[in-house]
Amino acid sequence: MSAVLLLQADWLFAQHTRDYENRYDPPWQSTELEGTSFSVLGIDNLPDFHGDVNNTDLVIFFAGNQYMVVPELLAAFKEEYPEYQRVFAETIPPGLEGNQVEEGALVIGNMRISLQPDIVTAGKGRMQERSDKDWLSSMKPYAKNKLAIMVPNGNPLKIAGLQDLAKPTVKVAMPNPEWEGIGERIVKAYRNAGGKELEYEIMTGKLSKGSTYLTTMHHRQTPMRILYGQSDAGPVWVSEAYYHSELTDNPLEVVEIADSVNVKATYVAGQMKDAPHPEAAKAFMEFLTSEKGQQIYQKYGFMSVE
Repeated sequence: MSAVLLLQADWLFAQHTRDYENRYDPPWQSTELEGTSFSVLGIDNLPDFHGDVNNTDLVIFFAGNQYMVVPELLAAFKEEYPEYQRVFAETIPPGLEGNQVEEGALVIGNMRISLQPDIVTAGKGRMQERSDKDWLSSMKPYAKNKLAIMVPNGNPLKIAGLQDLAKPTVKVAMPNPEWEGIGERIVKAYRNAGGKELEYEIMTGKLSKGSTYLTTMHHRQTPMRILYGQSDAGPVWVSEAYYHSELTDNPLEVVEIADSVNVKATYVAGQMKDAPHPEAAKAFMEFLTSEKGQQIYQKYGFMSVE
């Protein structure tokens, strides 16, 4: 075999090995965007940035837990409002989203995004804080959610509820309360299920031993850690657990959390007072609570605001 063919064979083997090693990496949806593809799992991959970054008609900063909804939601909005085709959206944790607004930019590797949002979304409490800062001209609730536990297919450690996450043999992954609102709600659910003792064991005892892992950046880290065998279970939004167990091929399943100890959240969208595209923003705010917008959210496991 010639040297060139050997090099090609080595490259193909390396590519296959890398793709296999990163086989569960996001994005977990296909894209319909046109252009030259430059996505490589584990190297060049930006699953939380959607649409056109230049000459935008509309810019939306979604809280990161809605990553599974956004591609279909944007496609439906553009079909309903064909005058707004160049839509850019982010799906990052709301704490980091807020930092981006206040600092004026987000840096990812060697790239800097300095777009000003027309709409921001987050949980009700965080959005009220933004209203108090005089960011917003209007707010509108559009979806609800509650907690569940994500585990590998077959639930090998037989996780039945939040109490089981305190067991020494169970490696837990969960969103960091520092920048993800769900983290605070999970801690509240721990207290509901087992008081301060359960909260301390999971959030202090197991954390100090390395068997509780707090995400360093995003919701996506919990399913990825479980998929790659780094964690055994993780409390997440039920919509996220439903998406992975029912709408992808990822080998994950849902353990429900009893309503008596569960914690719910209401998602709120706000139009920025200084929105660069106020008419497009107004149209999108209306679309979120339209019948079509609500159907899309419910398809991905979210609950109606009604």
